[in-house]
Amino acid sequence: MRSRQTCYIYHEVITQSHHLESNGKCRQPTSCEMWTNRLALLATMICAVANVSYTQPHSRGQYLASVFSDLTPAEMKSVQSFLLEKKDFNLVSVVDNLGKNSIFMMELSLPNKEEVLDFLDKDGPKPPREARVVIFFADQAHPNITEYIVGPLPHPYYCKPYTLRGDKTLNFESRPVPIAESRKFSDKLAEVGKEIDHILLESTGYSVNNCSDHCITFSDNAPRGQKSGERRTWLSLQKLVDGNYIQAIGVEILINHRSLDSNEWTVEKVWYNGQYFDSVAEFVRRYERNELKKLELGDDTGRNIYSTYIPRGEYKVGSDIPGPKFCASPDKRYRVLGNYVEYAGWSFAFRSRTSSGLQFLDVKYNDERIVYELSIQEAISFYSGSTPESLQTKYLDSGWAMGSVAYELAKGIDCPETSTYQDVYHFYDTDKPIRYKNALCIFEMPTGIPLRRHYDSDYNGGFNSYAGLENHVLVVRTISTVYNYDYIWDYVFYQNGIVEVKMSATGYVYATFFTPDGINYGNRIQQNIIGNLHTHLVNYKVDLDVAGKENSFETISLRYENITNPWSPGEFVVQSKLIRTEKNTEKQASFRFGLPLPRHLIFQNPNKKNKWGHPRSYRIQYNSHADSVLPRGWKEELSISWSRYSLAVTRYNEMERRSSNMFLQGDPWSPSLYFDDFLKNNENIVNKDLVAWVTVGFLHIPHAEDIPNTSTPANSVGFFLRPYNFFDEDPSVANRNSIVVKPAKSDFSEVKIQRWTPDVINPCVSEETFSYNGTYLAD
Repeated sequence: MRSRQTCYIYHEVITQSHHLESNGKCRQPTSCEMWTNRLALLATMICAVANVSYTQPHSRGQYLASVFSDLTPAEMKSVQSFLLEKKDFNLVSVVDNLGKNSIFMMELSLPNKEEVLDFLDKDGPKPPREARVVIFFADQAHPNITEYIVGPLPHPYYCKPYTLRGDKTLNFESRPVPIAESRKFSDKLAEVGKEIDHILLESTGYSVNNCSDHCITFSDNAPRGQKSGERRTWLSLQKLVDGNYIQAIGVEILINHRSLDSNEWTVEKVWYNGQYFDSVAEFVRRYERNELKKLELGDDTGRNIYSTYIPRGEYKVGSDIPGPKFCASPDKRYRVLGNYVEYAGWSFAFRSRTSSGLQFLDVKYNDERIVYELSIQEAISFYSGSTPESLQTKYLDSGWAMGSVAYELAKGIDCPETSTYQDVYHFYDTDKPIRYKNALCIFEMPTGIPLRRHYDSDYNGGFNSYAGLENHVLVVRTISTVYNYDYIWDYVFYQNGIVEVKMSATGYVYATFFTPDGINYGNRIQQNIIGNLHTHLVNYKVDLDVAGKENSFETISLRYENITNPWSPGEFVVQSKLIRTEKNTEKQASFRFGLPLPRHLIFQNPNKKNKWGHPRSYRIQYNSHADSVLPRGWKEELSISWSRYSLAVTRYNEMERRSSNMFLQGDPWSPSLYFDDFLKNNENIVNKDLVAWVTVGFLHIPHAEDIPNTSTPANSVGFFLRPYNFFDEDPSVANRNSIVVKPAKSDFSEVKIQRWTPDVINPCVSEETFSYNGTYLAD
C-alpha cells in the first residue's frame, strides 16, 4: 500500500516539476531537468513494484515537445539584441533600408535528430535551443546573404555561420524581395505613370497617379531574370479593385532593380496590347504617332463586380434560413498544451516554420513513434502564357516565406467556431516579432461517414445484425495566402492509426490580359482575361520511424498468373499474384514522373513482426495526379529537382534536412540546394533510418467557374500514412462509439441495442435516443 501511495506522490511531484519547466519558472533549468528525469525513473521503478502503471503526465509530454517549439517573442528579441551589439555586423533596421546590413528572418533551428532522440527516449540532456538567422549584408563591397546559428537561448552568446551542403554560397540576387524593395516598385511605377498616365486613361479609364477610385496597382512575378545574378522583374498592371489579380489591363513593364540604389533602376521593356517596346519613350512616341495597335477597354462602370465576393444571380435556397453549423461537445476530447497535442492515442508536437509552414514532430500512436518529422518543404506553381509576365512566372512559394503568410482564420468559415485557436509569431522582414492572431486551428469533427459498418441481411426482409462505428478525426489546419493563392493545409488524425495529409487550393487564379494566341495557354474567363494554365506541386518530407529507426522499403505490385485449376483438371485460372520487391538503394527507391508508381509503397521494420508474422509497416497512399513541370535539366528545373519524382526514398542525413529553401526562387539557375545530390551517393537503405520525399499536385487550367475564386472541391491533393500490418488488428476496436443492433424477437418487433456511450451526450445530439429497425418489407 505504501509503495502504491508513494507512486502517486511521485507522479504528482513530477507533474508539478514539468509544469515549472514548461513555463520557464525554474531558476536553474538544467538542474530542474536533471532532477525531474531522475524522479521519473524512480517513479517508474516504485510503480512497478506496486504493480501500478506509471503514465507519463501530460505536462511531461508538453515539456518534451518544447524541444521543437517555435521561437518565443522574448527569444526573438534576445537574438536581435545580441546581433545588434555585434559592431562588425553594423546592423540597422530592415525597414526602408535597401542598401544596409539587416536581419531579414529568424526561426528555430532544430537540433540534430540523435540529440533529440536521446532527450526524448533516454532521458538525456535537453539540446540547447538555437535560432537560424538570415542576414542581408548589403552595405559592403561584395554584398552577401549569410545564415547564422545563434544560441543558446534564451541568452545567446555565440553566432556560427551555417554552411550549406557542398559549401555553396548564396548569390545576393537570390534574396527574397523585402517590403522596402517592393515599395520602391510602387515609386518607380508612379514615376513611369507621369509619362504614360494619359495613355492609360485613354486606353483603360484608369491611371497610376491622381486616380481617385480608378487607380492602377500591379503584381510582380518571379524568378527575376533569365540567368544567375540578374534582378529583373515584370510588373503586370491591374485595376485596383477587389480581386485585382484577375483585372489585368494589358500593360506590363520590365524593371531592372539589381542596384541597391533605386534611383538607378531602369525600365527595360514595355508590353502593351501584345506589342513590345524597348523604352517608355518609344512606347509613348509610337502611341502618339498612331504607330501601334491601340487598346480601348471602354467604360467598365459596374462591371468589376465579377472579381468580388458580392453575391449576384438567383440563389435557390432561402437566405433567411441559416445553413447547418458545426457543433461540438463543450468537453473537448483532445488536449492542446502549447505545441503538444494528445488525441485518441495520438500525441505529437508541431511548429509553424516561417520559411515553409507546418512541421509535425515526434508523431506517436499509443506511445509508439511512427513519424519523427512530417513537414511541408515546398509548394510551386509553374505557369504558361503569351504575355511576358506569364512566360516568366514560375513561383516557388518558400521564396515568399509561405509559413509567414498564415493569417487570422475566420471562425465558422475557415475553421469551426469551437476549434482551439493559436497565435503564431514570426520574425520576417521586420524589426520586431509579429503576432498572427488565430493563425492555426485544431478541432475534432465527425466525418459524416462511418469508420466501419456492416448490415447483415437475412435475405428475407429482415436482418441478423447491424454494427457501425462513428468516425471522428482530429484536424490541425493553417492557411497560407501566398499572393493570389490560398493554400489550406490539413493534417487529419484518424482513430485507426491513419494520418491524412491534404492541401486544398483556393484564392484567385493568376490571370493575364487576353491575346489571340493566349487561348493556347488557358481559357478566356472574362472579356479581356485569360486564366493561365499552371501546375501545382507540393513536396513533403516524411521521416518515418516505423517500430524504430531501422526500416526498409519495399513495393508491392500485381502480376497475372495462369495456373492449372487444381480441382478441375484441364481447366486454367487466371488471377493476380503479389510481387514484393525490396529496394536496396536510394536510386532504386526513386520513382520518376512518367513511369508507373507501384500500387503499394511500404516502409517496414524487418526486425519487428506483428502477431501474424508480418513486418510491422506503414504504407504511403497517394491522392494526386501530379506530373513534372519542366524537362529534366532545363535551367529553372535545377532548383526543383525533387519534382522529377513522385517519391524518392533516402537514408537520413543531417545535411539533407530540406529539399528546398527560400533563395531558390531568386536564383533557380545556380541552385544553392540541389535535391538530386541527395541521391548521388546511392546509399544502402536496407534496415536504415529512412526519409520519404513525397510530391503531390495537379494541373489547373482555369475556366469560367474559377470566377471569382477557385473553389476547394476537386482541388485537393495529398496522401495517407496508413498502417499496414503494424497492428494485430484495427486499433479502433478500442473505440467506444460502436453500436451493435440485433433482433430481440423473431418478428423484429423489438431489437437489442448495444452501445458503450450515453444516448444523449450534449445539445449537439438529437434528443431522440438511437433507434433502429433494419427490415425492408413492402408497405
